[in-house]
Amino acid sequence: MNGQFQIAIHILTLLNAQPGELLSSDYIAGSININPVLVRKEISNLRKYGLIASKEGKAGGYSLNLPPDKIRFSDVYKAVKVAPALGQAKNKPNPACSIGKQISKHLDDLADEVDTTIFDKLKTMTLADFSSKFE
Repeated sequence: MNGQFQIAIHILTLLNAQPGELLSSDYIAGSININPVLVRKEISNLRKYGLIASKEGKAGGYSLNLPPDKIRFSDVYKAVKVAPALGQAKNKPNPACSIGKQISKHLDDLADEVDTTIFDKLKTMTLADFSSKFE
């Protein structure tokens, strides 16, 4: 996931900390200490999942699209998840090998289990819960 979850949570937490304000991608990038282009990319994804709203123009910016108690971390995880939790091998194992012909299925099953465990844990956490740590 290469940091996308952390970036997304940082963005959402920052937006929640300043309710009623529209924050620019430059401002958000300054808080995260990354390039605004990366922020805009992540915001675009979070908008697609209905977590962030935007307003165009000179006085535009970004805000939460939902109340913080309605934003579950599992929704954020779903929005940014690009690969299995345990990663994925780039090579195909040797099908003639007794281990090679079975290992992908068993590792996929394990990855699904781990992913489900992560998702179930994140379902119990909301942006409101997390944001309360900063008050």
